[in-house]
Amino acid sequence: MVRGTEIMSDVKQYILERSARDPEFAEGFDLGYTDFKIGVLLRQAREAAGLTQEQVARQLGTQKSAISRMENHAEDVRLSTLRAYAKAVGADLHISLAPMRS
Repeated sequence: MVRGTEIMSDVKQYILERSARDPEFAEGFDLGYTDFKIGVLLRQAREAAGLTQEQVARQLGTQKSAISRMENHAEDVRLSTLRAYAKAVGADLHISLAPMRS
């Protein structure tokens, strides 16, 4: 498992170096990473509730593919959709704002 850690540190090092010299990359990476994190949180909450994507989709009145898209590509998810998703998986939605990193 050491090799996996080395690869991850190589990836982190690349991201840090590239972000330092390429502000456009840094901004795009941060936005993409935020979307990715939201999708992961949605999937984790659904799995913790013991629900399938299909079950959540039924509760939201949508298709399984829509739930999959939210969990895998969480960009531009409406706040009302996040609230409904949270309710469907028996969770509360909490949003916070943090100072921007410079």
